[in-house]
This record gives sequence, structure tokens and C-alpha cells, in this order.
Amino acid sequence: MCIAVFVWQAHPFYPLLLLFNRDEYYERPSKPVSWWEGRDILGGKDEIGGGTWLACTRKGKLAFLTNVLEPSTCTVPEARSRGDLTVRFLESKKDPMEFAEEVLKEANQYNGFNLVLCDLCSKTMVYISNRPQGEAFVQEVSPGIHVLSNTNMDSSCHKAQRLNHTFREQLIRYGKGEVPVELMTAELMNDTSKAEESSLPGVLSFDWEYNTSSIYVDYFDTPLGACGTRSTTALSVNTDDDISVYENYLVKEEWKKHTVNFKIDRE
Repeated sequence: MCIAVFVWQAHPFYPLLLLFNRDEYYERPSKPVSWWEGRDILGGKDEIGGGTWLACTRKGKLAFLTNVLEPSTCTVPEARSRGDLTVRFLESKKDPMEFAEEVLKEANQYNGFNLVLCDLCSKTMVYISNRPQGEAFVQEVSPGIHVLSNTNMDSSCHKAQRLNHTFREQLIRYGKGEVPVELMTAELMNDTSKAEESSLPGVLSFDWEYNTSSIYVDYFDTPLGACGTRSTTALSVNTDDDISVYENYLVKEEWKKHTVNFKIDRE
């Protein structure tokens, strides 16, 4: 689950504008976006694995992650935590490509993942995936609009195509200047339109694939517990190096929101 849409180095006001829906089991404990105690990491935190799905640093490094949709026969219970990949990159001294090449060497130790690594100061962004199994790869992310869900980047699945289209429409609507990020996030990331049954991939059960085929995943029950969209994050970076991280997140059936702002430290 999870889905992200972003424009990279293709907007006159935002070198990067990213919207991200996190879908997860409701019983899995996590913390909302905040600065981690004693560490230069701003992001949410998975309290079981200790990692994060999306985070950044004061030095302008950023990473985000989605899992790959695959049957349980392709997953390994003892696999390493995918959320740790983002943390390791943010705390390393390696640039995105150097770290990606390191990940490629150990890619088979993780269940399926899509990982994006970015250094805003050097204007570099790379994408790594370890699926198809045994065929891990890394590639530079080109300037433009991209969508990352639970298959490869810019896939043809219903929600990826729909989000790409609506995001592009919103950017055209607001033109070359600043956009109302919170409003845009609400309009795009709360979309519950589901795919036609005939277009589902048939990898997992019908119920799972149908319920998670929308951009926003409504509450639904599974054998492992109830799950759905638990938070939406919007991360914007403007040409003055100002970073704003807005989050709308669920806490005990109540939605809360907050924003954290800071400036990239280039020294």
C-alpha cells in the first residue's frame, strides 16, 4: 500500500513538491512527523521496526519508501526492516547513488520495496527497487511528475494514473507560483475512487486489491487486522530552501494535523 506523487525539478517555485499517503494496519504503533530526539531526522516513525516511510534532514537529504504488492509466498518473515533503509541513508555521508549501490548488494535481504533517495543541495534523486525478485535496479529520477505506489515507479495501475492526472491538473491550475498545499493535499489525497474489477492485477485476494485500489484507502478488515490510510504528508521545498512538512494523521479515530517548517542548512 502507500502512494506518493511528486514534481521534481520541473516547477519554477518548488524544486520538490511531494504528497504521500501512508496505508497501514491500524494496530501497528507509529509516531507522527517530528524531529527525532538526538538525531537530525524529521519524519514519522514506525515504533515496531524503528524506521520511517518518509523523512528528511536539515542538510537537505530526503528519503521515502513504499512496499511492493506481492503474494505472501514471495515474502520472508525474517527479512530485514525496509523502513531502516531510509534512516540509514539520512544518517550516512553517502550521496544518493553511492547509497543506492550499497543497497543493491543487499537487496535480496528485504521483502519487496521501492525506495527514493534525494539530496536537495546537489539536485540529485535516485530510485531503487528490488522487484522483480532477483533483478534489483537503480536509476536516476528525471525532472517531471512521478507517482510511486506498490509497483514500479510511474506504473499504469488505476490509482497511479489517476493521481498523476489530478496532480498535473492542480499544478496547471495554480500556475508558476506558490500553491495552497494543504488544500491541494485534501483534494487529491482523499480520493476514494476504486479501479474497475477487470483491471485488478490478480496478485492477491480480490478484497485486498479492490479495497486498496484507491488513492485514499478506507477502513477495511483483513485476516491480519483492519487497515487503511492512516496519514497524509505534504512536503514542499521552495527556491529559497524553505522546507515545509504538513501532516494530517489519525490518532484513535480522530484526525489531527500539524506543520513543521525549517530552512536547509547548506553550511
